[in-house]
Amino acid sequence: METSKEIKIQKEYINKVKELNKTKRLQYSILTMGCQLNENDSEKLCGMIEEMKYTKTDDFTEADLVIFNTCCVRENAEDKLFGKLGELKRIKEKKGTIIAIGGCMMQEKHITKKIHTSYPYVDIIFGTHTLHKFPENLYKVLEEKKKLEDVLDIDGKIYEGLPIKRNNNIQASITIMNGCNNFCSYCIVPYVRGRERSRKPKDIIKEVEQVAKEGYKEIMLLGQNVNSYLRVEMQEIKEGKMEDTGEYKEINSFSKLLRKINEIDGIERIRFVSPHPKDFTDDVIEAIADCDKVCKQVHLPLQSGSSNMLKTMNRKYTKEQYLNLVEKMKSKIPNLTLSTDIIVGFAGESEEDFEDTLDVVKKVKFEQVFMFIYSRRVGTPGDKMENQIPEEIKHKRFDKLKQLVESQIAQRNQEYIGSTQKILVEGKSKNNQEMLTGRTDSNKVVIFEGSKDLIGSIINIKIISEHMWYLKGEKINGK
Repeated sequence: METSKEIKIQKEYINKVKELNKTKRLQYSILTMGCQLNENDSEKLCGMIEEMKYTKTDDFTEADLVIFNTCCVRENAEDKLFGKLGELKRIKEKKGTIIAIGGCMMQEKHITKKIHTSYPYVDIIFGTHTLHKFPENLYKVLEEKKKLEDVLDIDGKIYEGLPIKRNNNIQASITIMNGCNNFCSYCIVPYVRGRERSRKPKDIIKEVEQVAKEGYKEIMLLGQNVNSYLRVEMQEIKEGKMEDTGEYKEINSFSKLLRKINEIDGIERIRFVSPHPKDFTDDVIEAIADCDKVCKQVHLPLQSGSSNMLKTMNRKYTKEQYLNLVEKMKSKIPNLTLSTDIIVGFAGESEEDFEDTLDVVKKVKFEQVFMFIYSRRVGTPGDKMENQIPEEIKHKRFDKLKQLVESQIAQRNQEYIGSTQKILVEGKSKNNQEMLTGRTDSNKVVIFEGSKDLIGSIINIKIISEHMWYLKGEKINGK
């Protein structure tokens, strides 16, 4: 079925559920686990659910509908889900709460089997490729009083036109592609998100123009591997597997997409996650350097600094290639800052391998490092490797890396003191309601005193002190 027809059907189901709920005051609660792609999926779920006349509540004990949008990258997400499901059993028995579970974890057969066996009171199970059918599934549960499982093992399509309820009014996340073709040996994502599928340029541009009209100042372009945007489609056109309709004439790569979005009035900052080092081509580097709205802060996942481990991880680059890429980027992009992901304790990691990781961290001096202790994932090659690292060693290495990273961040923070930074004001500080908070171009959190009418604007702030995970500043010239 054409995606436009499918969306039309789902909008009819939205109206059917809305009709069922017209005399009721119903609430929903949603718990999102995992990455920003999951957050974006949850925004679409919220958009559909609120059109069906549910009001959001943060207290799931008060909700008539509870949705879990799951992640399966790390084991603690499973523990969190099953703990919450246990809590919900009593609440469901009391008030008939509808429980729905979706997202990446539901693409794993051993997880859905456990839910059927241990948590039979769950009403809806849906996967990453069937999120758009939530209105239909909810309607069937409400009307037919039966449980539903709607999970596809094949690669899903891209559906345009879903309602969306964004998390805030300043920054908008926009997915540009789904899936991954890389098959890193530690990662479950290609198995649960499917192969790479890029949205059409015109649909992305339309969405960016819309959020600009709505007053959003910053956008985050999302994908498992954003710098391979349209690569599959261009290859299929070249091989004659896909018809060249001319719609990719103006935009046929990630670099050209960045340049086009940079021209859109109203948008003042453009960020993106996550690129893959092996695909970071010169044209993308040049686009970042040339485009004034594209932040000069790049998230460049390392995972390991050891060429030996990178090969085991199937990352397709070496330590030397990564460092050379960093040097090229720093030479061509003024004021570049970098953040990264690092996995500690992957199967077979020796002390020498780990020292290579520390060496890269020392040389690059990342602005931010997201550190993870390796978590085995059923269905990945890494899970089947025999030379697993003991948990005690993993934690010791993690602590050593953490100490190095924090010392570098403290040193880097000192360089900000006395400088003037352009800050996009996001709102009140969560930890101090008397202060406002925002971020620099380099994604540093800054808190400062100011009136709430500054929220949503970009202002100059002088940095006066550093506090490891945030900087403190003051307005310049009362602005």
